[in-house]
Amino acid sequence: MKATLLFAVTGTLASLAASQPHRSHHQHARRQAQQKVEVHTAWTTVDGPSVVVYVDGHGKPYSTSTLGSNQHPPTAPPQPAPPNPAPAPAPAPAPAPAPPSQPGKPPSGGGPVTTGPGFKSGVSYSPYNGDNSCKSAQQVASDFSKINGYQVIRLYGTDCNQVANVLAATKESNVKLFLGIFDLAQVQKEAETISNAIHGDWSRVNAISVGNEMVNKGTSPGTVIGAINQARGALKGSGYNGPVVTVDTMMAMANHPEICKASDFCAINCHAFFDGNTPAEKSGEFVKGWVDKISQATGKTVVVTETGWPTQGDTNGKAVPSQQNHQAAMSSIGGALSSNVIYYSAYNDMWKKNGPGTFGAEQFWGILGNAPSN
Repeated sequence: MKATLLFAVTGTLASLAASQPHRSHHQHARRQAQQKVEVHTAWTTVDGPSVVVYVDGHGKPYSTSTLGSNQHPPTAPPQPAPPNPAPAPAPAPAPAPAPPSQPGKPPSGGGPVTTGPGFKSGVSYSPYNGDNSCKSAQQVASDFSKINGYQVIRLYGTDCNQVANVLAATKESNVKLFLGIFDLAQVQKEAETISNAIHGDWSRVNAISVGNEMVNKGTSPGTVIGAINQARGALKGSGYNGPVVTVDTMMAMANHPEICKASDFCAINCHAFFDGNTPAEKSGEFVKGWVDKISQATGKTVVVTETGWPTQGDTNGKAVPSQQNHQAAMSSIGGALSSNVIYYSAYNDMWKKNGPGTFGAEQFWGILGNAPSN
């Protein structure tokens, strides 16, 4: 996420990463085809009261008043006749009060605050059936009938017509999409797929990621940075000027801050469960600790693009999968981080494969359990 930082900063992040055990992390692999704070402040001008002094024809004060936006000066008393025939000078008119300014209307609680960082919470979604087949538009709509209360929906790729289907399923809501280009070898093609689905209305897009945990999987940072730049150019040519980032684990970001610098903000997947030393009720402290470390070392806003807790699976040290611990972890994370968090995931991903590296929990991170379309 950050590139060519000062040597001292890079050393700091490297030492932070070295202090944490590097454990297995779940992989959002693409399904296989038959053969996965910038803060904007709105300033509002408010009219204060004005004190006005009224004088008679001889310049002698006779009254004062405080004027607001809906007050008017008092009627002046009759002026005495002057001793000479010359007419008395007319009193200066009081200045008319300025009309009150109109405060901006705040966004609704469920709608997005801004593009990129600044939203409250989101959730990830994958459009695959348990047999790895694509979900239909009707199935996607069924799934989204149960998803609410989030400002951002994260997608990982462009297959299965997922961008168009999710846009259609969420058209009546105020959510924005955190879209993804999954395959670094198909950046141009996937950028075009996104553009074709958007039809020029980029207002529905929060950000676009290029790759998911690629450095963590062994891809070189230089390759990832090249893909980010390629995607940014292709998307800009289609009219998109929003954030473009890569997403990786907090460990990969700490070890390679250059991928953060190449991104418009730092996007990390951060799961306390894989640490093995953190119980569910301490998840928020764990995630916030990594957010603060990376933000302080890179000087960039950090968005958590995955975090959660499995409901089933094998124990990993102090991390125990269960429904109760899932709820404890979610409560802890929500209490520690009030914004810029995307939870993993909306539903259990039964299309994935469990294994020892993921403690048999890979399928069971769903906040809402099994998808209604399954």
